[in-house]
Amino acid sequence: MNVLIPLRTIIVKEIVRFVRIWPQTLLPPAITTALYFLIFGELIGSRIGMVDGASYMNYIVPGVVIMSVISHSYANVVSSFYSTKFQRNIEELLVAPVPNWVILFGYVTGGVIRGLLVGSVVALISLLFTDIQVNNIAIALSIAFLTSIVFALAGFINAILAESFDDISIIPNFVLTPLSYLGGVFFSVDMLTNIWQTLSKGNPILYMVNTFRYGLIGVSDVNIELAYLITSGFIVILASSSLFMLHKGVGIKN
Repeated sequence: MNVLIPLRTIIVKEIVRFVRIWPQTLLPPAITTALYFLIFGELIGSRIGMVDGASYMNYIVPGVVIMSVISHSYANVVSSFYSTKFQRNIEELLVAPVPNWVILFGYVTGGVIRGLLVGSVVALISLLFTDIQVNNIAIALSIAFLTSIVFALAGFINAILAESFDDISIIPNFVLTPLSYLGGVFFSVDMLTNIWQTLSKGNPILYMVNTFRYGLIGVSDVNIELAYLITSGFIVILASSSLFMLHKGVGIKN
């Protein structure tokens, strides 16, 4: 069987799905981002001054971009795959001779494309408020891509395990949002007391945000090599878990 046909079909379906409803998927983050930059960057930032040698506006831009990538990569996959389960469309995939990796790759790719697209929109909006001279474009693009994969995979697992629409909102509201805000988006961990600095080092989003920040403005609170190792490790663990659940039919075959 030519796996490119089902793979292309899933990816195209995912892209068409979020592009068709762009007022819900692309416009809200643009408005929210503009408010972040206006309130935190312009109004509060002018009072804070410099952070690690960078203006506060420049300091928060990488964090806000990655936060958008995280939330939308996750949201696209968890909502799409759970809807497929809820509407019983998943049965068509299960009876078709489509390998599990194709299903996973297709949905994750859709999430990655949406996450990076929203991140690009947020980055363009930031240019209305500040001018950033990119420090290392390769690091910035690569960590954004890897981060998007991590949370697209996490969204896939959430969708597999979810038994109701309430279940797909618990993780974003009570896990992703707190971790994102505590992941150094709006502050440097050096501002925290010793115990909170230690606790923050256990937050994987901290490493992703700071590596992306290093790629853009050359400032980071973490070791870049360690950040790549942690991010890659999450991808391996989450991808393996997703394939195992698909193989066993967890949350799908009742």
